[in-house]
Amino acid sequence: MKVLVLGGGGREHALAWALRRSAAVSEVYCAPGNAGIEGAATCLPLSPNKPAEILRFLNEKEIGLTVIGPEAPLVDGLADALRAGGRLVFGPNAAAARLEGSKILAKEFMRAHGLPTADFRVFVNAGDALSFVRSAEWKDTFRVVKADGLAAGKGVVVAQDRAEVLAAVESMMVDRAHGAAGERILIEELLTGEELSVMALTDGKTLLPLLPTQDHKRVFDNDQGPNTGGMGAYGPVPQVGADLWRSIEKEVFDRFLAGIAAEALDYRGVIYFGLMLTPDGPRVLEFNVRFGDPETQVILPMGKGDWLPLFLATAEGNLAGKKFKAHPGAAVTVVLASGGYPGKFEKGKVISGLDDVENDNVTVFHAGTARDARGRVVTAGGRVLTVTARGADLTAARQATYAAVGKIKFDGAHFRTDIGARALAALAKS
Repeated sequence: MKVLVLGGGGREHALAWALRRSAAVSEVYCAPGNAGIEGAATCLPLSPNKPAEILRFLNEKEIGLTVIGPEAPLVDGLADALRAGGRLVFGPNAAAARLEGSKILAKEFMRAHGLPTADFRVFVNAGDALSFVRSAEWKDTFRVVKADGLAAGKGVVVAQDRAEVLAAVESMMVDRAHGAAGERILIEELLTGEELSVMALTDGKTLLPLLPTQDHKRVFDNDQGPNTGGMGAYGPVPQVGADLWRSIEKEVFDRFLAGIAAEALDYRGVIYFGLMLTPDGPRVLEFNVRFGDPETQVILPMGKGDWLPLFLATAEGNLAGKKFKAHPGAAVTVVLASGGYPGKFEKGKVISGLDDVENDNVTVFHAGTARDARGRVVTAGGRVLTVTARGADLTAARQATYAAVGKIKFDGAHFRTDIGARALAALAKS
C-alpha cells in the first residue's frame, strides 16, 4: 500500500518513520516534509490548503491511506474534502476538529457531556473581560487565559496574579497578539497537579488508548519560562496507577465517546486528552484532534508491531477488537530548539553530529530543518530536532537520549536537561 503523510514537523517525521517500517507499505510520501523526512518518505511540494491538488495526487498515485498530521488542515475541512473524493483518511472531519479549533466549543462540550474540567468564563469583547478581572467576582484561581482559536500552542497564559491576567487579556483581545484566534477568549480556573498526555485512536465507536506520556511545555528546566509547543516527553508515566487509569476511563474516555455519539461527530483519527492530575482526580485541560508533538516521538517508537493496521482500522471505522501493545521499558524524547525560541529566532544554522547518534534504540526526528544550497542540514524552525531513545527503564532511556543530544550541535541550540526527572523522583519515593 502507498500512504501519504501531510505535514512537515517532528510528529510527521515520526508518522512517516513508523509507516515506512510496515511490511505492507510499499511507498511513503510526505507533503511538504523536511530534511529528515527525506530519509523515510518521498517529499512533495503539496500544500494542505489545496485539497483539489492533493486529491489529484492521491488518485494519480493510487494512495491507499492519507494521514493528516497538523490540526489546521483538519479544522479547515481537508479530511472532509478527501473523503468526499472517495479517499481513505486518518483524521476527524471539520466539525469534530473544532474540539481543538475552538477552546470555547471544547469546554462547552466537556460541560455538556460531564467531562471533569476547570471552571471557566467566556468573553467576546475586551471590555467585559477586563471588567470581570477587575471585579469582586474574579477570584485568584481564575488565572488561565486562553485564546479561543488555533495559536500554534502559544495561545495560553498561566498568570501569577491579577495584573498578569489583565495584561494577557490586553495582549490577546486589544493588541491581537494571536490575530483572529484571540477575538474570543476563556478565563478559567488554574488547576494544580501534574499534567498527563493521553492519546487514543478512535473511530467514533471504539476508543483505543495508547501509551500515557508526560510532556514538558515550559521552555526552561523546572517548568520555568513561557509555554512552548513542547520541549520533551517520556512514557510510560509511573504516576499512573490502576485506580487512576480506571477513573480516566470512566470519567474521560466513556463520556467523550458518548459526547461525540450524541453530537453525531465523524471522528476517525486520534484524540489527545491533555489532563491535569489534581488532588480531586483527573481534569481535562484541552483536546487536540491530532497526535501531540513531541509525545508522538515517544509513542510510535514504543509501539510493538505494525502501526498500519491500526491506522487503517481507525480510518475504516473498524477499530473494535484491536489492541495496542508497547515494548517493555521506556522512551524519552528531548527537543533541541533554536536560540530565542519560543520568541524570535534565526534560521539557517548548520547542524552537525546527526550521523553520529542514530542506532537501534536512538532515533532523531526532524521538526524544523531544511537543506541549504550546499546540501547541508540547517535549522528552519523554532523546534529543530527531537531525539528519542528507548531503554530497559526510564533511567536507561534518559541516559541514552541525553548522550545523543550531547553529540548534536548548532549555533544557539538549547534544550531542557530535566525531561523525565519528575518521574524518576516519583519512582524513588515508591
